[in-house]
Amino acid sequence: MAKVISISNQKGGVGKTTTTGAVAAGFKKKGFKVLCIDLDPQSNLSFSAGAETEDCPTVYEILKGEAKTSFSIQKTMSFDIISSNILLSGIELEFTQTGREFLLKEALNSVKDKYDYIFIDTPPALSILTVNAFTASDYIIIPMLADIFSLQGIAQLSETIERVKKYCNPNLKIEGIILTKYNKRTILSREIKGTAELIAQELKTSIFKTTIRSSVVVMESQTNQQNIHEYSPKNAASLDYMDLVKELIERGI
Repeated sequence: MAKVISISNQKGGVGKTTTTGAVAAGFKKKGFKVLCIDLDPQSNLSFSAGAETEDCPTVYEILKGEAKTSFSIQKTMSFDIISSNILLSGIELEFTQTGREFLLKEALNSVKDKYDYIFIDTPPALSILTVNAFTASDYIIIPMLADIFSLQGIAQLSETIERVKKYCNPNLKIEGIILTKYNKRTILSREIKGTAELIAQELKTSIFKTTIRSSVVVMESQTNQQNIHEYSPKNAASLDYMDLVKELIERGI
């Protein structure tokens, strides 16, 4: 039975999509069966994986009950994926029925036994899509930049997580905070890391020992629709993400 992991932060530009793709591809590289769910209407994860987003059933059709989950899975070089498109952005207004928080969880039940891991790339907003992701998940990983705005994003995210735990998914766990585009040589980065550690304690979680260094290769690999481990396996960011995969495995994830 797959472990379901959401990658989330309310703030955009912190590396959610990059982290989702790199970690998922890292687990696939280690021989695990991996499925990604692109729950962001911008569909950046779908594009970077080389998945189709228009002439195929997407997560939007799945949530509406118009497509079966198993028929919506695309196989790519990096991992299996259920793609998204811009139609997903209107789902907040379309879905007003009772139980709408459980749509994704119910949709994944039919494929969970086919995978070891399911990773969900969430949108940069605390919407019904994010609530669906958290309701369906066992764990949350929070990427953040070493800046004050990312810290604010985490504080707001924690409120949503607590509501989901109370009403939808009491077993949900924040597995940890991962620092992205991190430069340990700057004083600000070190100071923010210290503050993040205090916030992690309040959230009853921890900062991952692994930090992700900044690299232009990340954007290059996404533009070329390859995962970073294929595109440049010896690059600093690729090595860091593989270290994160190892750390998650060591934690029992």
